[in-house]
Amino acid sequence: MSQIFNCGCSQYLLTMIKYDFDTIIDRRGTGAMKYDALDTLYGNSTLNPLWIADMEFAACTEIVKALIDRFSHPVYGYASTPESYWESICSWLELRHGYRPARESLAFVPGVVRGIAYAMNFFSRPGSRVVIQEPVYHPFRAVAEGNDRLVINNPLLPTSDGGYKMDLEGLEHIFATERPKILILCNPHNPAGIQWDTETLRTVARLAKKYEVIVLSDEIHGDLMLWGGKHIPFASVSQDAADVSVTFGAPSKTFNIPGLVSSWMIVPNKKLREPFFRWMEANEFSSPTFTATVGTEAAYRHGEEWLNQLLTYIEGNIIAVEHFFAENCPKIKPLRPQASFLVWLDCRELGLNQPDLCKWFTDHGLALNDGSMFGAAGSGFMRLNVAMPRAALLKALSSLKQ
Repeated sequence: MSQIFNCGCSQYLLTMIKYDFDTIIDRRGTGAMKYDALDTLYGNSTLNPLWIADMEFAACTEIVKALIDRFSHPVYGYASTPESYWESICSWLELRHGYRPARESLAFVPGVVRGIAYAMNFFSRPGSRVVIQEPVYHPFRAVAEGNDRLVINNPLLPTSDGGYKMDLEGLEHIFATERPKILILCNPHNPAGIQWDTETLRTVARLAKKYEVIVLSDEIHGDLMLWGGKHIPFASVSQDAADVSVTFGAPSKTFNIPGLVSSWMIVPNKKLREPFFRWMEANEFSSPTFTATVGTEAAYRHGEEWLNQLLTYIEGNIIAVEHFFAENCPKIKPLRPQASFLVWLDCRELGLNQPDLCKWFTDHGLALNDGSMFGAAGSGFMRLNVAMPRAALLKALSSLKQ
């Protein structure tokens, strides 16, 4: 709707856009992994897909328009990277998180997990030790082990409220005795949705600097802070953090555009950055396609209001999920995330082993992420993606009422 405001002799027309998150969009037949992989992974292509972390919402219209405008030109040749692309990333980080990286510290990567793999291969060698903190995003372990690194787990410590905290004493012990080359940090944390506090991040940075560990910080969920919380970029908390960090982020989770494969990394320390960026460029790993630059710039320049409305909608979905389980399945306890659209479900009171727990959900028509894929500490848990129209979400969950 539009509203007209008079101010002295001037008249301003302000267009108030209400974005639609309620329309159910049929994605089958579009090559969507969320649907096409159901038969392979779950043995049933008719399940409601509440698993992989993309959203069931249309991308904001400004991104769609920018891409259509570019595709309307019939030549799709080699693309240069406009300086405005880099500026849009720097300005977005400053606007949303109060952190403005230096332009020279930025580089493109074709996906956060790929970026982590590139950094791991550059800064360590086969047989090197890599620290992760389970339960955590499962590609961390897969990428390390797949590249012949030895994974050392520093498990998160459960807290009385159902959440987690880092075992900082355990982390220092591992740093001192195992002498790892790399720590992969998830900030905010996936699957628990925890934004680590400043003091925790500073301690991690101090320990990493002391023991010469490089911290690869996955911050892809940083824009999806809920309930008024603020994302704390790891590299921003101290000089130690800036010295040891390689940070990865993207508009993909934020704006539901992972298919555009547009991510970025920040390496503040010149001694780490210059040889790494040379290696990236020599192997042509850091050259974005025009779809990546056009989509990213449109998102960061024009997508803020869409994101603000999305976050409010996601909060409403999380509250609806909490109410549903409290009323219908009280033995399942959702952990309210501080960030993202993923809800970590504590199902241990059901008394089922993990295979039976997974089967219980699929028997009721739901495909969730198996908690054990995030590590042994995830046994008894499931991960639920709530980023879909609320009516469809509640309809899917209603099968559990019996």
